[in-house]
Amino acid sequence: MSKLDGVSADALRDRLDDVESAKAAKRLMVALAYLDGVSVSELSDRYGVPASTLYYWLDRFEERSLDDAIEDQQRPGRPSKLDADERAAFETALRQSPRDVGYDADAWSPELAQQHLDETFGVSYSLGHIRHYFGHLL
Repeated sequence: MSKLDGVSADALRDRLDDVESAKAAKRLMVALAYLDGVSVSELSDRYGVPASTLYYWLDRFEERSLDDAIEDQQRPGRPSKLDADERAAFETALRQSPRDVGYDADAWSPELAQQHLDETFGVSYSLGHIRHYFGHLL
């Protein structure tokens, strides 16, 4: 076994007791199983994770601190087109009947929500974005 030679199973177990995210727990469990002799192909089948991803995770344990190996770095992403107040107002509108907001419809659809965003805030989001972030309100 060439990977994880310098990684302590005890340190992995200790850290597993403290993690809160499912992703971190899965990475630790994969590393522990690998140290116990389970092959990457078997781990791939067991966890439904591609072997290439598992090798990447195992490399992280060798190259980084334990905390950096189990958690992904924050990625900034694109800023929202709506500020916090606009988002709250949009969500408030979606909790009401479209008729109460001035539309001739009984229920919100992604298309109607998209139209409301454009007309009220001058903001354009794709239908996929609306479904992803506001679908629970539609």
